[in-house]
Amino acid sequence: MNSAQAFDGTPTEWDAFVRRQPGWTHFHLFGWREVMQRALGHETIYLATREGGELSGVLPLVWVRSALFGRYLVSMPFVNYGGPLGTPEAVRTLAGEAVRIAETGGAKLLELRSARELPLDLPVSHRKVTVVLDLPRDSEGLMKAFPAKLRSQVRRPEKEGVTYAFGPDQVAPYFEVFARHMRDLGTPTQGRELFDTIASVFPDDAWFGCAWLGGRPIAAGAGFRWGTEFEMTWASALSEFNRTSANMGLYRAFMERAIGEGCTRFNFGRCTPGSGTHKYKLQWGGRDEPLWWYQHTGGNAAASTPSPDHGAFSWGPRIWKRLPLALATALGPRIVRLIP
Repeated sequence: MNSAQAFDGTPTEWDAFVRRQPGWTHFHLFGWREVMQRALGHETIYLATREGGELSGVLPLVWVRSALFGRYLVSMPFVNYGGPLGTPEAVRTLAGEAVRIAETGGAKLLELRSARELPLDLPVSHRKVTVVLDLPRDSEGLMKAFPAKLRSQVRRPEKEGVTYAFGPDQVAPYFEVFARHMRDLGTPTQGRELFDTIASVFPDDAWFGCAWLGGRPIAAGAGFRWGTEFEMTWASALSEFNRTSANMGLYRAFMERAIGEGCTRFNFGRCTPGSGTHKYKLQWGGRDEPLWWYQHTGGNAAASTPSPDHGAFSWGPRIWKRLPLALATALGPRIVRLIP
């Protein structure tokens, strides 16, 4: 097998290889290179190994650099999964090259975010988990599987007059809800351009959906379908409409769409164990799955990417919540694109 080199093939060759690998995710697909470069302005390094001229392994890497937070080399930043795919030997070779690139480039942290355990000697972090739910064959089975209290919550929006819509035309209302929700949480928002780019690059398997009441979007979600799995990557709701349980109905609508498209797993996305978000996701009857985030710090103290939970940045959310929405929405993308 050759050493790891910059990938010199076609996107079609890359994606075909990815889809044959155990543990592949949507974020391994080649289109994410365009998303990272065009929407976020980050340098990408897509590595590959070959054996007899055929691909034996691939690894997408993204440099996230800033004067404030430092340099991070991540596969893949801003999302939950990435890391090397391929034969065990290829995985080790690719990870070794990633370590070399990280050290040469002065990275505070190299992080390879895998959905499964890999044959690597690197330290691994389980600071995040995801919650997954096995989906039944039809919507009737879905409702039967819910506890009585949960069934009542997911039916309530219909009684309130809430309706649901999916499609590329939902990107704008999705972002309207998302940006306000993030400001209210005290967290900088990703920019509209990110979601427009995602919808353009992945028109079939990037799903945008909104819950509507009286002509206004009040809850919104976006996620990705790969294989027989769908992940709800981002979800938001307006707090003044909590009484409608629109977010509960929206999750149900996404689950029903996933069932209709042949998915057998609903992935609620990552969260911190024991957090309120974690408890919310578990109430649907799912189970925890650890995330295997392999790390190399090169002697630096950094063991994770920047977070508002860190003491050095804990002042940020308190200030951000007070910003006018227009200002927060304008400034947010400039900051959050640097926090992988």
